[in-house]
Amino acid sequence: KIFMNTLKYLKSNEFLLDVDLWRLFSNLEELNKISLSFLKTFFETVKEHISKSDSPMDFSSILRKFFQGDLCQTHQIYCLNYTSAVFYLENLRQREDFGIYLKQWCEQNEQCKRLHLPELLVAPLHRLTRYPLLLNNIWKRSTDETEKGFIWSLKEKVEKSIRDLEGKVKWLDNFQKFRQLQEVIIWPQVWDRDKRFFVPECLKQSLRENSSENVLSSANRLLLHEGRLTLAESTRLLDVYLFLFDDFLLITKIKRNKKKYGGSDTSLIPVCPSLAPELQSFVREGGFCTVLDQPIPLDRLILKNIDSVHVT
Repeated sequence: KIFMNTLKYLKSNEFLLDVDLWRLFSNLEELNKISLSFLKTFFETVKEHISKSDSPMDFSSILRKFFQGDLCQTHQIYCLNYTSAVFYLENLRQREDFGIYLKQWCEQNEQCKRLHLPELLVAPLHRLTRYPLLLNNIWKRSTDETEKGFIWSLKEKVEKSIRDLEGKVKWLDNFQKFRQLQEVIIWPQVWDRDKRFFVPECLKQSLRENSSENVLSSANRLLLHEGRLTLAESTRLLDVYLFLFDDFLLITKIKRNKKKYGGSDTSLIPVCPSLAPELQSFVREGGFCTVLDQPIPLDRLILKNIDSVHVT
């Protein structure tokens, strides 16, 4: 609330107008409202049971109302937007005005207990994973067999929804990573890669339309590993950046070109947090990767070790 309300106040005074509240906080207000309503109703039932010891502890109606209603759904919406929110926040933190808002307007507030915004944004994800534990504890202490059966089935449904959500979050994270890679990896035209190639003018337009960038558009492809290596060519050593996917190896050369992103100020370039830190720093500096040759399919790749005597 401190971070959200402070941002709303600053925006009402025409500061940070370009900061998108939804991208940063998603449906957090709705989530807080429903979570608070669940807790209040839950504790009211406990209080009523304590004050009237003869009244039964009826949790079934509360659990049915919230767990078959909006409680898990609002959590899921928040969780699906969480990766994008962290992505967005990391880029905003590069800005001086946003840094002042975080450090001076919000983090110094005693209620924040020295916690930073990323630590607070992840809290709803942790809460969702604790709901099955809560349901399990109620199930253990329940004495009515019908109620026990209902609570157990509810716990299993919540656990399944969490497993499904994990898959969706991983898919979204992978999708964002590949979307960033499509922007970072440049595929030169085939006739630019090697001057020995001859491509008739009548075919060039057709080849341009079938862009190699679509190679990275598959949502099912996985990036297993990435990093820098030195490529030994016949007359020189070349610094390269390799991308090892689950079906092919891509060799690229790192180039720095600040004009690529429209000017020398690259502090606002959106950088996916799941990319390797080294690649993130290249992107922030305006760097990009140019493909050196066609992708090498893994089923046609042979690796051989060279003994230390022959390495140099």
